[in-house]
Amino acid sequence: MDAQKLDLFPQGKLPITLQRICHQLIETYGDFRDVAILGLQPRGIYLSRRILRVLQELVPGIKLLHGELDITFFRDDFRRRETPKQPNQTKIDFLIEHRRVILVDDVLYTGRSVRAALDAMLAYGRPDSVELLVLVDRRRKRELPIEPSYTGIKVDTVETQRVMVELEEAGGNDLVYLLSRED
Repeated sequence: MDAQKLDLFPQGKLPITLQRICHQLIETYGDFRDVAILGLQPRGIYLSRRILRVLQELVPGIKLLHGELDITFFRDDFRRRETPKQPNQTKIDFLIEHRRVILVDDVLYTGRSVRAALDAMLAYGRPDSVELLVLVDRRRKRELPIEPSYTGIKVDTVETQRVMVELEEAGGNDLVYLLSRED
C-alpha cells in the first residue's frame, strides 16, 4: 500500500493564511477585551500558539488570554478504545465566565472533538459566546452540526484520507498535507 501526499499549503501560503485569519479576528474582536483563545489538546495548542504570536506581532502590546484545553475524558469514544488515550494537561489560569471564547484546532472532521471541548470548557465557566477557528476544514463526514467561524482552507476528502498538520511550534517544520492511501 503506497501513500500519496498533497501539499495543502505550498511554499509561503501558510503564513499568508494565518495573517488573514488574524486580521479577521482583529476586525471582529478589536482590542480583544473579554476574549479568550483556547487551543485544543493535543495539536490545536500549536496552532493557537502561532495565532497568539501573529496577533501580538500585528497588534503590539495587546493583552490576550490564552489557554490549552484537554478534552480526553470528554470524548464520547474514550472508553471504546482497546488502550485508553493518555490525557494531556489543561492549562487555563482564568475563568471563561462572560468571555467570548475562540476554540482553536488544527483539523475539523466529524465535529466530535469540538463537542467534547464545549463540554470540557464549562468547568471554567459559561462563556458569552464560542467561535471555532481551524486550519483545515475537511467539510465532509461531519457527524454533528458544527461549522468553523474561521478557516484556513476547506478540502473535500474521503474517509481513507488523512490531513496531517506539522507546525514549528511542535518541534518540526510547517507542513500541512493530505495523505491518500492507495491499495
